Amino acid sequence: MERSKGFSSVARADARSLILGSLPGARSIAEQQYYAHPQNAFWRIMRELFGIEGDYETRCTQLSANGIALWDVLHSSIRPGSMDADIQMGSAAVNDFAAFFAAHPDIRTVAFNGKKAEQLFVRFVEPDVRIVGIRRVALPSTSPAYASMPFSGKLKLWRDALVDK
Repeated sequence: MERSKGFSSVARADARSLILGSLPGARSIAEQQYYAHPQNAFWRIMRELFGIEGDYETRCTQLSANGIALWDVLHSSIRPGSMDADIQMGSAAVNDFAAFFAAHPDIRTVAFNGKKAEQLFVRFVEPDVRIVGIRRVALPSTSPAYASMPFSGKLKLWRDALVDK
């Protein structure tokens, strides 16, 4: 079975928050864009919180301008389809977080887009990479597969985690 491969981070050196997903789904991989599935609420939430709009490149630039970096815990893995539950843990390869945090010293918040991203981070990253003084926030997944929480509930929790008060 073919490995699903993630993308490079979307980040400027002065990023203050890092949003982590697990691994891009099939639609995102096909389009080479984070959160490309039209029912994924990620970009809608970013529009509500930060006014981010436009084509993909413009949205990524605007996200970075707001101090937000975007990445996934996994660099690659075997995963048939797009469901996080189908990630084959034995094939999981993790992104280089030691290098990322060294290159982005202003990161103060790591926000996990869904439970699987947090679980993967705890299992594969934390044993080797110490993140001292960085707040960790588990957020509801923006995936259309996580439909038990309405958009308004997701938006509130994302706002509480990412918007400076």
